[in-house]
Amino acid sequence: MTAPCPCGRASANSTKATKNQPLPFSACCGRYLDDFAGTPAPDAEALMRSRYSAFVRGRPDYLLATWHASTRPSQLELDPAAKWLGLEVRSHQLMDADHAEVEFVARCREAGRATRLHERSRFVRESGRWYYVDGNQF
Repeated sequence: MTAPCPCGRASANSTKATKNQPLPFSACCGRYLDDFAGTPAPDAEALMRSRYSAFVRGRPDYLLATWHASTRPSQLELDPAAKWLGLEVRSHQLMDADHAEVEFVARCREAGRATRLHERSRFVRESGRWYYVDGNQF
């Protein structure tokens, strides 16, 4: 797919022609969503971005699979009418080798009303995979 990734990650290439261009979904979050078993997100920020993309693409299977078992709900229903408008990653902090926090703001329109989710999410790495644990909303 050549469509831009919903997470908004841009290319960091140094050439003027490609610098700050949105990465295609297939080269960004798509590789994690489409092959979770074989291609885990390499860090907490990439996992958080891929989880945002899963919300945009209506993929509760991926969201549940990347949610830590200690806090994972038994099921997850997404609002198909929700329109995700953008993601801003404010910080990514590695606490130690297996714990990290990512602060972000995600914008959405639900039932014609704009909403904003500002959260500091906690992630844990187990057996080489990162998982979302929980978060504090602002």
